[in-house]
Amino acid sequence: MRDQHLVIRADAVLTPEGFAPLTVHVHNGVITHLGPRDAPLSEAPTGTAPTGSTREIILPPGHVLLPGIVDTHVHVNEPGRTEWEGFASATAAAAAGGVTTLIDMPLNSIPPTVTVAALELKRAAAQPQATVNVGFWGGVIPGTLGTLRSLHDAGVFGFKAFLSDSGVDEFPALSTAQLHAAGAEIAEFDGLLLVHAEDPAVLLAAPHVSGPRYQDFVAGRPDAAEHAAIATVIDVVQRTGVRAHILHLSSAAALPQLREAKACGLPITVETCPHYLSFTAEEIADGLTAFTCCPPIRSRANQHLLWQGLEDGVIDFIASDHSPATLDLKLGHGGDFARAWGGISGLQVSLPAVWTRARERGIGLDQVVEWMSGATARFAGLPTKGRIQVGADADLVAFAPHDTFRVQATELLHRNPVTAFDGVLLTGVVHATWVAGRSVFESTGIHSPRSGVPRSGALLTR
Repeated sequence: MRDQHLVIRADAVLTPEGFAPLTVHVHNGVITHLGPRDAPLSEAPTGTAPTGSTREIILPPGHVLLPGIVDTHVHVNEPGRTEWEGFASATAAAAAGGVTTLIDMPLNSIPPTVTVAALELKRAAAQPQATVNVGFWGGVIPGTLGTLRSLHDAGVFGFKAFLSDSGVDEFPALSTAQLHAAGAEIAEFDGLLLVHAEDPAVLLAAPHVSGPRYQDFVAGRPDAAEHAAIATVIDVVQRTGVRAHILHLSSAAALPQLREAKACGLPITVETCPHYLSFTAEEIADGLTAFTCCPPIRSRANQHLLWQGLEDGVIDFIASDHSPATLDLKLGHGGDFARAWGGISGLQVSLPAVWTRARERGIGLDQVVEWMSGATARFAGLPTKGRIQVGADADLVAFAPHDTFRVQATELLHRNPVTAFDGVLLTGVVHATWVAGRSVFESTGIHSPRSGVPRSGALLTR
């Protein structure tokens, strides 16, 4: 990156102050100057004007320049289950979707990221392959309680825990008492506890019906499971002072208790996901197991309330929860929702998916980017990400907010060609992505992600 200059001119650049016609100057991966859209390069302030190799790009009318999306909930699964997903395929899909930073979940890789040794295996796998920035969450399971400080010091962004079955044997759930112990331990070093919040007792008591009816699947994972588990997390926060985060909220029934907890000043944050904001239970036909996820996609009325939760600030941001699997795990059970792997592959389409639904509700693109980039960057403690501003990293996206496309699962770049978004017409097209000022995706094919691009992403630490 030595003495590399990039200049991008656009009629609309999204800065913290809003959209404006600007020229963005980048030097060695960092934004050094924002100037008028048509200002000559020679008029840039001393020290920011290009002096070496320069690439100048003029975005066409109708394209806007956005900060790269920061996705804090992605399952890459490498090493160990790389046939489900891997760093090469996941980061290529991310780049094509305008995601310039992702943070990898500690499962479903083997071994899971619950020790420093496992974290080093993750880093070794990602280092030669990542075309976007990659960070790592750690995990907390019963056998690692009392050892979490070492993983924190090694640079993970926080610790994920399950209260219910995770779906993989090597990542067992914590009991309520163990969650309290984890909260107390993590609070000692001001770490962050992330919780998959479904209560196991409520799930056990719910009706369990195998078969192709989606409503049967939803009945087996009721709102009450999230409500009860979140009450447990709130109690842990009250008793230990730990900072806690509720992953993939699907049930709007939990919003009142979260609103009250936040009003009391408890350090709790909440995310929801593009699939909960895009689909409703009423529209999922029998046997369409590509829609299987835990917690499940719920009703149309519930979705409306989730959007309200975002607009009210009870829900802090949106992350993809990209959780892929092989075709046989996802589709190979004759349409039986109870047997299909629970996860949605949506990394590459998360930005247009959310924008499509947001614009229908009259929500601006600037707010969507705040929920998917600015807020997630702050949550992860990445002060140079999620904004177009002097001193920030030049992680940038050229986006056409009025263009449309129909998702074709076979054309997406994640490893397995299955997604709940297959066939859906979306608004908003990513035309180019830069990571630290280097092109990692261009829709013109100059850098074809299928044939590979130079590794541009950094491995991030807390």
